Amino acid sequence: MVCVAEESETDSEESDVSGSDEDDTSWISWFCNLRGNEFFCEVDDDYIQDDFNLCGLSSQVPYFDYALDLILDVESSHADMFTEEQNELVESAAEMLYGLIHVRYILTTKGISAMLEKYKNYDFGRCPRVYCSGQPCLPVGQSDIPRSSTVKIYCPKCEDIHYPRSKYQGNIDGAYFGTTFPHLFLMTYGHLKPQKASQSYVPRVFGYKLHKP
Repeated sequence: MVCVAEESETDSEESDVSGSDEDDTSWISWFCNLRGNEFFCEVDDDYIQDDFNLCGLSSQVPYFDYALDLILDVESSHADMFTEEQNELVESAAEMLYGLIHVRYILTTKGISAMLEKYKNYDFGRCPRVYCSGQPCLPVGQSDIPRSSTVKIYCPKCEDIHYPRSKYQGNIDGAYFGTTFPHLFLMTYGHLKPQKASQSYVPRVFGYKLHKP
């Protein structure tokens, strides 16, 4: 009986420790570690705190000030003033604001360097095309306007875009990565650009190539 009591006491202590660790986690780290958000890098607080980098975003994002406080882990009393529904809207606004900040950040020197580490770790996935031989891909948007389309992955080898393998990643707004990022990335790190794929699949029937109509 004593042993059981000691074990439960230890378990309780461990749960308290893990709980305190979760409390210490920043909103940005929490958000980037959510399932489906693997494409996002962590934006520096200093970048977010510079008003110049947020120019024009206040008109695009509802509850802008509250959303910004949430992202920066600034103590705010709005949680006591708002209804549960309003707090959910603030959380949704924070995700949108972070995405719009993120697309600007990954075009900076520090941001593109952070994305390089994720590229090396294959965080963006590999090209599903057989003849690309598992080429690592980069996230890309088909539009820079929010809510226009979801994020895709761009393969530098076949120079085409594909749907992410994970349905969770496939639900992310493509505007949070933009149309410029993968191409600027490959210009910055030219040594990573592979030779264009030369092979293509040839349809055959009983070993004979099909004639194009």
